[in-house]
Amino acid sequence: MLHYPAATPADPVDSDTAAPAAAFLPRYLARIGYTGPVAPTLDVLAALQAAHIAAIPFEAIDALTGAGIDIGADAIDAKLIGQRRGGYCFEQNALFLRALLAIGLDAEGLLGRVRWMLPDDAPPTPRTHMVVRVKLGGRPWLVDAGFGAAVPPAPLAMDSEEPQPTRHESYRVVRHGDVWQVAALIEGEWRTLYRLDHVSPPAIDYEIGNWYTSAHPDSHFRHQLIAARTTADARYGLRDNRLTTRLTDGRLDRRYLTADEIERTLAEIFLLPVRAHWRAAIERAATAEIAG
Repeated sequence: MLHYPAATPADPVDSDTAAPAAAFLPRYLARIGYTGPVAPTLDVLAALQAAHIAAIPFEAIDALTGAGIDIGADAIDAKLIGQRRGGYCFEQNALFLRALLAIGLDAEGLLGRVRWMLPDDAPPTPRTHMVVRVKLGGRPWLVDAGFGAAVPPAPLAMDSEEPQPTRHESYRVVRHGDVWQVAALIEGEWRTLYRLDHVSPPAIDYEIGNWYTSAHPDSHFRHQLIAARTTADARYGLRDNRLTTRLTDGRLDRRYLTADEIERTLAEIFLLPVRAHWRAAIERAATAEIAG
């Protein structure tokens, strides 16, 4: 049996609206538990990314329950900071992008097509994944705080096609014309995560991608309970009733959970303030039959 981290006590929710611009960065840093230096450097960028993905879990429960997902800045601040919820890529990386801009980094959003678990010749998927590109010293870096249990845990150089090791998997970024292909080395095989367009899109493209991901009947977030969290030592992934833990030393644990166990796991491992109206979705997830 692997060790699971205890929950960090949540601070009281003090607002359902975003903080004023001047207060945003201190609130964000407090939310991710970061107390280190704040400067536009690669070391700080890496430290913020690691702190963010450990503190703010990946989840799309509002899509599953039909509550909907608002990616406006006020809504994201209220949910991910004020209510100590998690979110998915459009929420996570929009929040992260604003923080990076606030500390003076040259950063912008990019959109891509998820290719995770698809064969190379599968038809194109919608542009439904947001990441952040940061330029430091003339070099472009990819940072991502919102790709579930396979999220890159560190900045990835976009001007090198060599494998880039991290505390978890190694990653590779390969450019094909105006498209960047990002892959992870998993169980000895390079698996494509997503393909990114080179040009930063207008805001409306994020709105369309978010609508598809949160509301379209073909979106898996509308049908599956999904949560993920990555720390320095482990990755935790929940898909319906299956909890998978991968440690950096190579150990793996996979368990199937009851409804009560799912609820406890959301609180204790994914650090979420579980809501009563989630119970129906949790009970449905507990009956899922997923091949181990």
